[in-house]
Amino acid sequence: MPVGYLITVAIVAVGTLCALAPVRRPRPLQMLSYHFGLVANEMPFAAFFYMLVLPTLLAFGQGDIDSAGGWAIVAAATVTTAGLVVIARRGIGDRTRIEHAMDEGLGAGWRGTLDSGLAQGLRSRPPLVRILFHPVYRRRRDVRRVANHSYGDAGRRNLLDVYHSRSRPEGAPVLIHLHGGEYRHGHKNSQSLPLLYHLAGRGWVCISANYRLRPHAQHPDHLIDLKKIIAWAREHGHEYGADPATLFVAGSSAGGHMAALAALTPNDPDFQPGFEDADTSVTGAIYLNGWYGDYFGMGPQSSPLGHITADAPPFLVAHGDLDPLVPVADARHFADELRRTSANPVVYAELRGGNHAFDLYHSFRFEALVDAIEGFTTWVRSRERTPQP
Repeated sequence: MPVGYLITVAIVAVGTLCALAPVRRPRPLQMLSYHFGLVANEMPFAAFFYMLVLPTLLAFGQGDIDSAGGWAIVAAATVTTAGLVVIARRGIGDRTRIEHAMDEGLGAGWRGTLDSGLAQGLRSRPPLVRILFHPVYRRRRDVRRVANHSYGDAGRRNLLDVYHSRSRPEGAPVLIHLHGGEYRHGHKNSQSLPLLYHLAGRGWVCISANYRLRPHAQHPDHLIDLKKIIAWAREHGHEYGADPATLFVAGSSAGGHMAALAALTPNDPDFQPGFEDADTSVTGAIYLNGWYGDYFGMGPQSSPLGHITADAPPFLVAHGDLDPLVPVADARHFADELRRTSANPVVYAELRGGNHAFDLYHSFRFEALVDAIEGFTTWVRSRERTPQP
């Protein structure tokens, strides 16, 4: 039996099974299921080509498929391929589901209300080459990353990176993104990079930042860090061509929790010690595979749900319906509560088969969401240019 071929197919098979039916309990198996299923779920084409097709061709070429065991592995690879087809179809179909969510949140004719100058060049097709052949590679030649600006006194945990177009257009909007990691781990320059590089290539100034982590920091320390980042962007954004009057916050997982808290507590002096006069209001918020509850049992005021008001900014919320770490019901509940109270629009996109960290790679699913985020922010910016009744 070809052992190397067996191990490769087994890894993909387990990942495919975990993507289709993630384990939710107990916690150790939940985390194993999440990590195994993530790659298969968000990169099914790469898993199929690099870990099924090529190893199978190699095994045949070396004459290893000469026994019942060898043919059994080929059969397992065939069944796994069928599972990857199901996963791929879900990911491709999310573009239609996301478009429906945009219509529901912004109105069916939302594209017709976009400012023609802001809407120019909006992407209508996914980047097939990136998705199919190098989904992990995020960098772009037309984007420059300026790393490790200090925005606070917590050393490397208070550093941020700036992404901007090499052409440095003036009046660029700003997007700040915070990584996830249960407030315990993680770092800048890790999540939502396809989004950051795409927007920077389109003339935005994007910021990805570290923040203080548990156990050395507690709520509201992380939120205070984000408020400092917003203040830094308003003070220094012009150095990169930004107009920080238009500033969106975004985050993944714990970073989404923090971004939502910041968006819902503008200019709150309790979260701005020593810089109470800084403007920390935001134009809109993007909440990706987030956590929606309170902060480690600290009560409703540590949750975005405890700060929803009628003047909440526009929100785009996206969550996978097979997220093994945060139940999709929590995302639905947050979106429903926000819609009931806020006077501003709420876009809620539920991603069929989406895993927790769907924003790591160039996938059909996330690239469709990147286009929706650009459309959403363009709609918000267009509305600000048009007097409202």
